[in-house]
Amino acid sequence: MLDPIIDFFVRVFNLIGRGIGWVIALLLWPFVWFAAWYKRRGWMLKSGVGLIVLAIIASYIYLFVITQFWTGYDRDYAKAYAVPETATSAGNSVSGDSSTSGAQQCQPSQIVRATADLIDFNVNQNTWIPSTPFAKLGFFGIPWKNTPYFDNKAAFQLGINKALRRTSIELVDRLGRVRGTSGINQNLQEARTGLAYDEDSWFFSLDPFGFRTTTQTNYRRAREKLLDFNKELESCVTNFDARPDNLLEFLDRITKDIGSTSDILRTRMEASNLGWFDPRADDRFWFAYGELYAYTGILAAARVDFGEVVANRNLAQLWARTEDQLRSAMNLTPVIISNGHESSWIMPTHLATMGFYVLRVRANMVEMRDVLDR
Repeated sequence: MLDPIIDFFVRVFNLIGRGIGWVIALLLWPFVWFAAWYKRRGWMLKSGVGLIVLAIIASYIYLFVITQFWTGYDRDYAKAYAVPETATSAGNSVSGDSSTSGAQQCQPSQIVRATADLIDFNVNQNTWIPSTPFAKLGFFGIPWKNTPYFDNKAAFQLGINKALRRTSIELVDRLGRVRGTSGINQNLQEARTGLAYDEDSWFFSLDPFGFRTTTQTNYRRAREKLLDFNKELESCVTNFDARPDNLLEFLDRITKDIGSTSDILRTRMEASNLGWFDPRADDRFWFAYGELYAYTGILAAARVDFGEVVANRNLAQLWARTEDQLRSAMNLTPVIISNGHESSWIMPTHLATMGFYVLRVRANMVEMRDVLDR
């Protein structure tokens, strides 16, 4: 009685197995054809083709290494910018003519130091992924950002760079000068120009055609200019204007910057709910993570540079809460990024979780800005 039913399921599974076999054969056909073609060639052609194949394999191994291993990553790196609470704000004198050297010394900027350190982390301690040729070529013409592979570190670096660009703009326009009537510091101006350079430039470009300066070269130059500014500031030959209104504007610009990132997360959540199978969710997540990672250090540094303002306006508690929330966001490092529906219990939505942290930080910064605006 059950024989027809058993035969039916046997036929179904045979057909499924045959279909899977056809798919695998179709995927392997180019490689089988290439192996057969390769065997029929002469040794000279074999050697040349073999070297090309080995070079491609070695290049993808290199791409795997530089994208999967992160050097210098530290969730608690912001602690390096903490100084004694008795330290004066950036740009203020810390010694007079009675010092041992006889030269006046001023307090250097921790914001500038943090920005320079993050550039060093991005392009010196690690390879800058977005301009790497094999990262730009993608997987047989498909951009890596449209696949689940090899794009997380690049997105993380781009998120950091977004925060660095915003910070460099504020350093030039407000923090590194006295009021709006003083001259712009040339070192900060060149640092901003370097950080504004294309994020994916290599030694050679097709559009425009010709040789170019690489992205990482310009970012390294920007780092050098930031360090030069801090040397000038330490020698009291330039300015850092640590006024309350400058801090208010700085926080306001960061708040808007973070707000735009929350919109990026929201847009992707609305565009897809494929859960673990969304190939674009991971780069959105790591972009936001990279931005918060950068602002964790920059805001810790700003608390030092504007130490007198923070103390006079009773911002210490609010600032500490913001730093705690940023540090909590750094603990959110899932192995696989899922972009499921908000009510799903099978496939979580990590983008919504990251968006929650982003908005918490933004809300606290808005509160700090409101305190400064009273």
